[in-house]
Amino acid sequence: MILFSLANASVLGQNPSWRFRSTSATERALQYQAGQKIHGFTVKEVFTVPDLFLTAVKLTHDNTGAQYLHAARDDKNNLFSVQFRTTPMDDTGVPHILEHTVLCGSQKYPCRDPFFKMLNRSLSTFMNAFTASDYTMYPFSTQNGKDFQNLLSVYLDAVFFPCLRELDFWQEGWRLENENPTDPASPLAFKGVVFNEMKGAFSDNERVYAQHLQNKLFPDHTYGVVSGGEPLAIPDLTWEQLKHFHATHYHPSNARFFTYGDLPLEQHLEQIQEEALSRFERTEPDTAVPSQPIWDQPREDHVTCSPDAMSPDPAKQNTLCMSFLLGDITDTFESFTLSLLSSLMISGPNSPFYKALIEPKIGSDFSSVVGYDGSTKEASFSIGLQGMAEEDIPKVKQIIVQTIDEIIANGFEEERIEAQLHKIEIQMKHQSTSFGLSLASYIASCWNHDGDPVQLLKISDSVTQFRQALKDNPRFLQEKVLHYFKNNTHRLTLSMSPDEAYLEKQTKSEKEKLQKKIKALSESDKKEIYEKGLELLSVQSQTQDASCLPALKVSDIEPTISVTPVVMDTAGGVPVQYCEQPTNGMVYFRAVCSLNTLPEDLKPYVPLFCSVITSPHFDDEERLRVLVMMSAQELANGISYSGHMYAMTRAARSLTPTGELNETFGGMEQVRGGWAMEIFRPVYIFCLRYMTTCGYLDRCAVNTTPQKVADAAGQLDHFISGVASNKKDRRPVRPDIAETSGPAHFKPCQMKTFFPMPFPVNFVSHCIRTVPFTHEDYASLNILARMMTAKYLHGEIREKGGAYGGGARMGGGLFTFYSYRDPNSVQTLAAFRKGVDWARSGAFTQQDIDEAKLSVFSAVDSPVAPSDKGMGRFLTGITDELKQAHRERLFAVTSKNIVDVAGRYLGIGQRTCGVAVLGPENDTIRKDPSWVVK
Repeated sequence: MILFSLANASVLGQNPSWRFRSTSATERALQYQAGQKIHGFTVKEVFTVPDLFLTAVKLTHDNTGAQYLHAARDDKNNLFSVQFRTTPMDDTGVPHILEHTVLCGSQKYPCRDPFFKMLNRSLSTFMNAFTASDYTMYPFSTQNGKDFQNLLSVYLDAVFFPCLRELDFWQEGWRLENENPTDPASPLAFKGVVFNEMKGAFSDNERVYAQHLQNKLFPDHTYGVVSGGEPLAIPDLTWEQLKHFHATHYHPSNARFFTYGDLPLEQHLEQIQEEALSRFERTEPDTAVPSQPIWDQPREDHVTCSPDAMSPDPAKQNTLCMSFLLGDITDTFESFTLSLLSSLMISGPNSPFYKALIEPKIGSDFSSVVGYDGSTKEASFSIGLQGMAEEDIPKVKQIIVQTIDEIIANGFEEERIEAQLHKIEIQMKHQSTSFGLSLASYIASCWNHDGDPVQLLKISDSVTQFRQALKDNPRFLQEKVLHYFKNNTHRLTLSMSPDEAYLEKQTKSEKEKLQKKIKALSESDKKEIYEKGLELLSVQSQTQDASCLPALKVSDIEPTISVTPVVMDTAGGVPVQYCEQPTNGMVYFRAVCSLNTLPEDLKPYVPLFCSVITSPHFDDEERLRVLVMMSAQELANGISYSGHMYAMTRAARSLTPTGELNETFGGMEQVRGGWAMEIFRPVYIFCLRYMTTCGYLDRCAVNTTPQKVADAAGQLDHFISGVASNKKDRRPVRPDIAETSGPAHFKPCQMKTFFPMPFPVNFVSHCIRTVPFTHEDYASLNILARMMTAKYLHGEIREKGGAYGGGARMGGGLFTFYSYRDPNSVQTLAAFRKGVDWARSGAFTQQDIDEAKLSVFSAVDSPVAPSDKGMGRFLTGITDELKQAHRERLFAVTSKNIVDVAGRYLGIGQRTCGVAVLGPENDTIRKDPSWVVK
């Protein structure tokens, strides 16, 4: 789930997509008036937000009371979202399973899985659904008006009129099924997409800790349960309970609609009224979240987790955090103040808690939950450490209390407060491509509890009010700390320590749960389970008729790209690419330094160097040591969420020079090699040596407004002169990028690698060396990857296999298969091979090819921010001319091309390949000598 705070830099940007019209979207929206009736809605308020370049229109649906907010903006990347307040009272994960199941077919679109099918019938720039602790949101975005109407129709029917078939509940939620569905003698097992997803989620110690912290800080209502589902509680959910939850929560009276962009509001309102809301009457949903009763004294608790095999120090795997209940998030100014206060307390090396907790090196990093959290009805603030020794827990508690006292006594430097306010102002000027989605997420929690999203958008008002409050009372912030932290009795101190038997206990509990379920079954029940398993398998294997779904045509795609003009110049002898863009007065600078002169033994330390180079105290060895330690901890924590990326990177390692570098810089080599603190010395030496002798700038890029170019060029010339002042004579550099075949010493080779991990699910990848972007076959392989994902792999890996996700992609000269949070490993590798056989057989239609093209073009034509325009050319040498040539090849791909490239590149023995699996112990792999086990 993606939640945004006021401090999130991507929330407040301006989208670069401009439409020059006589009347802009913002001006048109100003024509609405309070009290005006439009298609069953009444306008409540119209207001401008100049800082965010939008006009907002707030409405209410007359019959149902549904709330609606429209943000009109001159941005063609239009967004829709509908969210429902979903407040479960048990751990079965009913809102999460419902989120999956409503997307499996509806009254108007009864085909199985219309959501995934629309990914290939649309030019959407975003399609997804999120389950938070207390709401469920369904957003999409697209730059095409017809596509918007198509997607809106599918989304409305999905959430308000879903089929909610029992078979879909079994597939997406949970089911008892024979391990081999075609063999009634095989053992019964728990299966289901959400069941496996949550087993994967709870294999992450950070997730385990965060979940316990929320449940224990807010124990008395919906925040005391696991909205996503506790794996052992998920099998307690029944199909009838799922349908009842939909009936009581997915009603317009419990809904909040949000639209954004330059499409007309009236069109949205008319479609929403006609296709959904006209069929409902007002109800009084009992979904409100009451305030958490305040404790009369602080509490302490302890939980356990799985030991971390990647820990830098096995004796330092404890986490401790103090969490404080704050005020109601619907108080917009108080929330703004507390969010800003949180940043002052924890952000940056000069913040009080960084100095008190991080610099002494008691732990490896702040606790996984840290700072202000406004995602619940009442906000919270958390502070603590992870990667610490058990004996240091009392010391950390004392340091936290002492630091709070020191903040109350000393306050904050005026320069730091101004820096935080300046950061907010910069955020409002920064332009992102997903502004609509960021805005929807930003207002979701406050609006969910009947807060006013209008006030939330008026960020400048909060800044002004904050400055005035500080002027009127210089101790304004200290008094907040005194009230919310020093004198707050609703404080939870939660510690977590590793338990060597943790995974064993989890496995035992699941087996006991399974045996209890099986014990209650009669022979006829077991027969029925077998027959239902065959029925589900049969449905999953059938070719679905998706003709009921709306779709764009390939002819709806623009035949040519929009050109991005750039100007090449030099500064201090260094080539510079200038790109004039509407950046709102901001200047964006990039520079590339060559690593060709860097010794091989120092290359593994490049990522750590990059993570610490912007430290304000780069020459402080002790502070640098702390930053290195934090970077290492962050890498280790990411494996359970990004395991498929690590698997893909590893599988590609032996296939191309780029793949080898990617593994060195960001793969399992980086994770496994970066834990011992003795690496610090070579990192530090590397930093100093590179900064003083190797840091030549190869080329630079500047994106800014036309008015700023001359000033930026002067500043850049001065900067480069300073960088070059202590270098030897510059070697000649190319103004652009030349295509090369890679280092002469590199030889591709086959490799299969298995990483045993403390997870109950697998991350699987199979990479095949193919061709680069400029090759004539690249387009056909790209279309094949998308088509194979949608038409074959999705059914085999997710629907039948129970993995959370899986598919194929083309890029970097590699055709890559992958799966995510997958209960299978060897079976999934077999499914990859069968996918190739499917493609070679030509068992697909022209419609399948056209849908794959739509999916590919939705990515190719995704919005690009002004700050990123021209970056493809600058970083990779891919010019507009190369992009247009590729575009024409994509349009031209035929069925014959696809069958041809599947045989020539993907057939067994045709090309060098690499395989990687991250997952639990695997006897089949260990017994196979062709695998390297790490």
